[in-house]
Amino acid sequence: MTVYHFTGIKGSGMSSLAQILFDSGETVQGSDIETYFFTEDPLRKRNITILPFDENNIQTGMIVIAGNAFTDEHPELVKAREIGVEVIRYHTFLGDYLEQYTSVAITGAHGKTSTTGLMSHVLEGDKPTSFLIGDGTGGGAVGAQNFVMEACEYRRHFLAYHPDYAVMTNIDFDHPDYYKDIDDVFDAFQSMALQVKKAIIACGDDEHLQKIQANVPVVFYGLGSENDFEARNVEKTTEGSTFDVFVRNEFYSKFHIPMFGDHNVLNTLAVISLCHYEGVPAETIQARLSTYDGVKRRFTETAIGARTLIDDYAHHPTEIRATIQSARQKYPDREVVAIFQPHTFTRTQAFLQDFADSLSEADSVYLCDIFSSAREKSGALSIQDLVDLIEGSNLLKLENIPSIVEHKDSVFLFMGAGDVHKFQEAFEVLLLEGNV
Repeated sequence: MTVYHFTGIKGSGMSSLAQILFDSGETVQGSDIETYFFTEDPLRKRNITILPFDENNIQTGMIVIAGNAFTDEHPELVKAREIGVEVIRYHTFLGDYLEQYTSVAITGAHGKTSTTGLMSHVLEGDKPTSFLIGDGTGGGAVGAQNFVMEACEYRRHFLAYHPDYAVMTNIDFDHPDYYKDIDDVFDAFQSMALQVKKAIIACGDDEHLQKIQANVPVVFYGLGSENDFEARNVEKTTEGSTFDVFVRNEFYSKFHIPMFGDHNVLNTLAVISLCHYEGVPAETIQARLSTYDGVKRRFTETAIGARTLIDDYAHHPTEIRATIQSARQKYPDREVVAIFQPHTFTRTQAFLQDFADSLSEADSVYLCDIFSSAREKSGALSIQDLVDLIEGSNLLKLENIPSIVEHKDSVFLFMGAGDVHKFQEAFEVLLLEGNV
């Protein structure tokens, strides 16, 4: 019996893959640091063993799947090589694994996770579908025919995949610790496009994606009339968004989604485009859209009294704008309070003014110290540099959480890719304990 050991099992993709293998009947365990991450919840629900990092975790008869955040010098990986245990990098293993399915790789600078979650949910209404979502969620369906996966462009990891379909939501400059500029990012997506086997579903409203070249059909979706799949007559309410879909200028169907913001209209249009290409009926698509309840840390709401707390992964200026826009649509008459924790020093420095401009669209802004990552512990700037650029903004630390209580009937957006959740948790405790 082969045991799959995941070195870094709490990583979002790693956790998802471990869940898929477990659901498929494999024996799975893993190791990581002991700090709590929300990605471990579905692992513990399945009773998957999670160990502290230790070279003695590695035994003969295992296959070690290594998280991309860890170098070959990690003690577990060194031990594996010493005793002849096979080590496979996460993205390499996944690239091989998806070959047995009709595979859909969803990539883009923004919207990957939300679109992957929605795509897998809708396709499941037509055929058994396994999925890997970047929020730490995965599922291996019995008799799965489809495999929907989030494909990250960081360090060109998505080039390990040769999917049947690729959905490309947008191209934007991010990961400045790796990519040199937008042209470098485009080059990565262009390389990915040449590896797709059946078709590419791309957002035609994105100027960079319009230039993508491929050996398979490129189907464009968007709000512009030049797209193959176009959303027209978009109506936004506090209940969601409704729009008509035209396929090459012919009316196809009207759809309603219980989601907010232009980005969710586009994400849904990507799903509709692929489903139409695969012959999924419009009635099936709408039925599944109506029952979709989202993915973790993407506009996740908690109501406490008159206040609404929203947890969101937004960590790039484009994503911050989208989250604020969604809040304005759903809660048009309420104050929007942004609590933002920048993620990595390189990203903060590269987008400093853009962060200031996007956050300024909220009514009030509170900023938390920059979250360092495994790949960088410090930088040449501090959170004060961002505070100085946003008029009226305040520095927020755990000990002065009571300072945001003054916002009574407000919508609080806790945004970031680090541990901004600890600020929300502290605020929730404060609200639940006192009459504030």
